[in-house]
Amino acid sequence: MKILKVSIIIVIFLVGAASLILYGFYRYNNKETKTLTDTSRKNVPGNFIKLSQGVTHYQLEGPDSAQVVILVHGFSVPYYIWDPTYDFLIKKGYRVLRYDMFGRGYSDRPNVPYNQELYNTQLLDLINQLKLNGKINLAGVSFGGAVITNFTCSHPGMVNKLILVDPVYEQKKPVAPQYFTLYNEAVNSDERAKGQTTDFLYPRNHPEWVNRYLPQMEYKGFRNALVSTLYNYNQNGRESNTCLNSAGKSVLLIWGKADKTLPLRFSDSIRSVLKTDFFPVDGAAHLPMIEKADTVNAKILSFLKG
Repeated sequence: MKILKVSIIIVIFLVGAASLILYGFYRYNNKETKTLTDTSRKNVPGNFIKLSQGVTHYQLEGPDSAQVVILVHGFSVPYYIWDPTYDFLIKKGYRVLRYDMFGRGYSDRPNVPYNQELYNTQLLDLINQLKLNGKINLAGVSFGGAVITNFTCSHPGMVNKLILVDPVYEQKKPVAPQYFTLYNEAVNSDERAKGQTTDFLYPRNHPEWVNRYLPQMEYKGFRNALVSTLYNYNQNGRESNTCLNSAGKSVLLIWGKADKTLPLRFSDSIRSVLKTDFFPVDGAAHLPMIEKADTVNAKILSFLKG
């Protein structure tokens, strides 16, 4: 009996010690120390609007009467991912909107499931509240490609043309429990930030990329938004692209030939069920609209005018 008691005490001690170590590791690596408020947004460029699920950070420029293009960013990099295309299209006379999806950038981080309904509602609310009239052109990169594909399937009458840039094909739920993934995101936050450079073929050409990414990580709810998206956004590539094809929209599919995040072979899967104007880009990886901005922008302009 005495040996059993000693064994239990040892086990309790070891569990407690391990818990303290894990918690300490979490506290040391945790970047989410701030709450996103109106004060913290005070000097942030762009505009803010209260939607049904929270405040959204956005930028809208161009003539009121011009054709509308909405740029939707990827899984975690906010709307600045579209800088070259945004500036280019405004100069060409388009009315251009870009925004931070919930949980990213300076938009709210609502404590809700990050699923298709949330992302569709955010985009629909923006269109309605900003009074963007006429049929709208949508452009989405990576995860944003899935968002605009599914939005168009839900609201085909609102959409004119689509531009898909290296779009997500499948969104598979992680095998690990959600709490484990949340912890892993917290203690590996530096890797999340540094890993963004792998989207480029030549990362050294973009030395500022990680520093631009870091500020959003300081606000509570960022990693929950990413993890919740992984677990709740159900994306079936074949199903969603078949649905989009049935909507009969003109689709431009752009893909960096050297993409390692979403390899070029996924374009074959998409094109097997979706009719597209396919534009593979030499000398670019996952973000061809940045690495080959002139080439990609010229193609986008030609597509929109066609």
